[in-house]
Amino acid sequence: MRRGLVHVLAWLLATGGAVTLSWWGVHTVMAGTAYDPPRALPVTVADATARGSAPPVSPTPRPAPSRNTPKDPAQSTPAAPPGPAASSSAPSPAPAASPSGRVKAYDTGGGRAVFDLGTTSATLVSATPATGWSMQIWKTETWIRVEFSKSTDRVSVFCAWHDGPPHVDVGTY
Repeated sequence: MRRGLVHVLAWLLATGGAVTLSWWGVHTVMAGTAYDPPRALPVTVADATARGSAPPVSPTPRPAPSRNTPKDPAQSTPAAPPGPAASSSAPSPAPAASPSGRVKAYDTGGGRAVFDLGTTSATLVSATPATGWSMQIWKTETWIRVEFSKSTDRVSVFCAWHDGPPHVDVGTY
């Protein structure tokens, strides 16, 4: 009886060690691949202002400004004037191949597509599917299509500029 218990315990330890080693190896190899969730790049106020468009409106509520102002004017900090951000010694990174238009987001039931709409063309800034949805993107020289799908449901965001300035159509089918 004791000998059988030792064999079972040795088998359990060996199997547990092999499973742990296998999981760690697969996890290490798969880290950073297409199986990780997509990472969207944020559009910062400085980037939008540098391209000549208005700063994007954030859906995140911001705290109200503090009403506790110091009595001594020397302790208060002057407010920055509205308008473009002051240039610093380090240049801000400019987006590659941007048509310098306006950045506009299109929220659908299947996800969110963000386009930079220029006067004669457009670029896809980001596309993020909603939870449980998948996404496919098609690009040509005159249009971009982002399709979100889940089972038989499809939502398509179509941006075209072949016959004039870019226009976006959202369709569910």
